[in-house]
Amino acid sequence: MWSRNVAAVCRQRTRACLRAPSRSLASVADASTSASSSSSAAASAPKAVLNAAIVLNRSPILTRSPTLFERAYFAYQSRVRRALFNPFPTEFYFKTGSLLERKFAKEERLREREAFGGPWTLKRRKQATSSVDEDGILVASSDQAENMGEEPVEPPAPRIHESDRTGDVKSLDRKGERNLYLLVRGKDHAGKQEWRFPQGGLEEGELLHQAALRDLQAECGVNMDTWIVGKKPIAVYQPSLPESTKKALGGEAYTFFLKAHILAGQVRPDGKNVTDFAWLTKEEIEPRVEKDYWASVKDILSDF
Repeated sequence: MWSRNVAAVCRQRTRACLRAPSRSLASVADASTSASSSSSAAASAPKAVLNAAIVLNRSPILTRSPTLFERAYFAYQSRVRRALFNPFPTEFYFKTGSLLERKFAKEERLREREAFGGPWTLKRRKQATSSVDEDGILVASSDQAENMGEEPVEPPAPRIHESDRTGDVKSLDRKGERNLYLLVRGKDHAGKQEWRFPQGGLEEGELLHQAALRDLQAECGVNMDTWIVGKKPIAVYQPSLPESTKKALGGEAYTFFLKAHILAGQVRPDGKNVTDFAWLTKEEIEPRVEKDYWASVKDILSDF
């Protein structure tokens, strides 16, 4: 009885051992089939050529000029404040009959005329020995300031820079109230000269923001202190290229845009890849670039 059970168990194990190789061969065949199909799919997938472009921005350096409505609102608030705080206790802050009291009285009369003397624009009278700044403060001459024991106050710089008068688009001081963007003139994929943002290809194992910074320094020099806002792109552009250009490049071309700010310095182009540059507003960029390029970048540029 015991010998029969042993023989049955041996026969069952023998059958299992004979069936095992067939299963392993089948699984290996399935794996090889899936690997070959994945490799063929990867080979048939279209290749892409990636480029990283940087949208370098110079933020406004002047406060924006107020509109007519804003001027009317500020004038109204000024009248309300002066009506609530009048009369001002001058005897508490100044010695009666002192030079500072007379100076404050002159400035106060000027501010009263500006607040209550008519419309929102003030027609100031010419004064022989003194001048008035844009805020309505009486500016004393150098002799008067020296007699008062104060340092002479320098007038503020004009809001219109010399580069605005001469039309110098390479100056970072132009259009102080607006956002400016760096546009360079270089070669495209076909070797044609065009206006675009600084850009370049990616190297092996390089991230987009790393490639954008490297390409910016390669095309515009290292004499700028810049800061890339984020590591993620804010727009993408796919040019419509002919088949011959695609074959020469090795696939479709995609350009990813990253935003950055300039903190100091100026562009120094190499003269090879980049022949010219300009700091332009959004409206000035549109006529210089291609229509499809403009359609990809217009929404990431500031209107102010």
